[in-house]
Amino acid sequence: MRKLIEFIRSVYVAVLFVVLEALAVSYYAHSTHYTQARLLARSNQLAGGVHGLMAGVHRYFTLGSENRVLLDRVAQLEERLARYEEVVAASRLDSCLQGIGESKYRFAVASVVANSINRQQNLITLNRGLRDGVQPEMALLSPAGAMVGYVVDCSDRYAVAMSVLNTSFRVSGRLAGSDYFGSIYWDGVDPHVVVLGELSKYADPQPGDEVVTTGFSQYFPEDVLIGEVESAELNETRTAYTVRVRLAAEMSRLTDVVLVGNRDLYEIRELQQSEQIEQHTRLK
Repeated sequence: MRKLIEFIRSVYVAVLFVVLEALAVSYYAHSTHYTQARLLARSNQLAGGVHGLMAGVHRYFTLGSENRVLLDRVAQLEERLARYEEVVAASRLDSCLQGIGESKYRFAVASVVANSINRQQNLITLNRGLRDGVQPEMALLSPAGAMVGYVVDCSDRYAVAMSVLNTSFRVSGRLAGSDYFGSIYWDGVDPHVVVLGELSKYADPQPGDEVVTTGFSQYFPEDVLIGEVESAELNETRTAYTVRVRLAAEMSRLTDVVLVGNRDLYEIRELQQSEQIEQHTRLK
């Protein structure tokens, strides 16, 4: 009890001061309407600041969950954008094909899923497959109509094509406006240049001359643009030219392609492999 009385004696001055200050503030606060309004505004401002601080602290500790929600939303929007761009690209290419009448060739469009240019055996993967009418041995052209490659295999939803930048790629090509032709292949050196080999020494190729397909190939229609002559030189026996051709298609920026199928391909192949043909070609 004595200790309690001594504690009260030690702090009563401070307690009395606080009580008197509280009474003074209370009296001042209720003295006039103006004073009441001022104090209310100040108290609201202080309370608002405290609430804002607490809200900021709360938001800081919930930034992780909010960031995950935003990332999910961004992923959804990116997926929608990709679908939209795919539809736009397909529509753009479809419009390029309008007006093409019935012929021995049929056309389709596809987007490039994967493409390589820095290997010896480069391939192109497309987002169209068997269920979309894509078949092996369909030719690939750029949207501008330049040679790109041809399909080698298909699944239901995807197709894989051999790029012109593949050392196994072969097709016949000729100088535009002439009958001189040779074999188009890639030597694996420059991803912008292919070789037109075995071109007659009478062809006289000049830099800038266009090189197109011959139509002898079962893959490509006739007169599909391959590229332009960059340089030419006679072989050691001086019997044929080896021509370096700069590709018209920009292979490193390929995003969409036009697929071309020969409607008569399988009929021609079946005929060529018929028993009667074999009988006439069998060695006696």
